[in-house]
Amino acid sequence: MDVRMIYQYAIKGNASGIIIAHNHPSGNQNPSESEQKITQIIKEAGNLLDIQLLDHIILTQEREIFRSFAEEGQL
Repeated sequence: MDVRMIYQYAIKGNASGIIIAHNHPSGNQNPSESEQKITQIIKEAGNLLDIQLLDHIILTQEREIFRSFAEEGQL
């Protein structure tokens, strides 16, 4: 994930908050350590820009299986 590009689009769209998402085709909804780190970097960058990271969602191929960082208290 390119943090600068994420916030470039958010600024151009005059966003006050963003939700990021990506998929795990394997079906494992658990975030890796690197995904947890980049989420914190994105959150901190948003704090500096006054654009709140509302959630980071990991989607799987299974329709009902996903993981929300916000629901898990990880934001």
